[in-house]
Amino acid sequence: MAEEVKKKTSTAKKTTSSTAKKTTVKKEETVEVKEEKKVEKKVSAHKVSAYIPRVRAHYEGEVRKALMEKYQYSSTMQIPSLNKIVINIGVGDATSDAKKLEDAVNELGVITGQKPVITKAKKSIASFKLREGQAIGCKVTLRGTRMYEFFDKLVSIALPRVRDFRGVSKNSFDGRGNYTLGIKEQLIFPEIDYDKVHKVRGMDVVIVTTAQTDKEAYTLLELLGMPFAR
Repeated sequence: MAEEVKKKTSTAKKTTSSTAKKTTVKKEETVEVKEEKKVEKKVSAHKVSAYIPRVRAHYEGEVRKALMEKYQYSSTMQIPSLNKIVINIGVGDATSDAKKLEDAVNELGVITGQKPVITKAKKSIASFKLREGQAIGCKVTLRGTRMYEFFDKLVSIALPRVRDFRGVSKNSFDGRGNYTLGIKEQLIFPEIDYDKVHKVRGMDVVIVTTAQTDKEAYTLLELLGMPFAR
């Protein structure tokens, strides 16, 4: 009898140990599956974030080398690049009708893919019926991927749609490597629906670069595809 009891207890211990081993194996497998899913999520997120705009790839692949060869910089940090692009729309008639400012904000947001900031008057002007702090326009500051995408769209799609386009002026630099471009109508951008436009508006596009001189900025923009007049 004692031997039978010992056998039963030993078999029970073996079964409990085997079940415990199975549960630990299952836990380890679930942990491994969870870790694999986390790794897959990280890889997919990395793939999404690895998108590089066409203009940026062109700048890093060819433009930087061309600028280095032409100006013989002592350091690669001296090579000029795009810093930001500021698009500004002035809505003077918003003093009498606030809906016109809303239309301009919506159109600028559609063009740039970023929510515009409403600009306000810094001082009162009685002749224009303008009070200090009154909303009179909107602007957007683009950096990074959106900046390169907007520049690509401006150069390759929007400017060629201008009527009788013969190139942009070379004399619009400010002396410190920044370029200002005036656009007469927002209809040149493909995102704008002509039937929904209540009024044709112009805008100012300021391209800010890290170049120290206008000559370097001109070379940078020309290599990036800006169609300067000849």
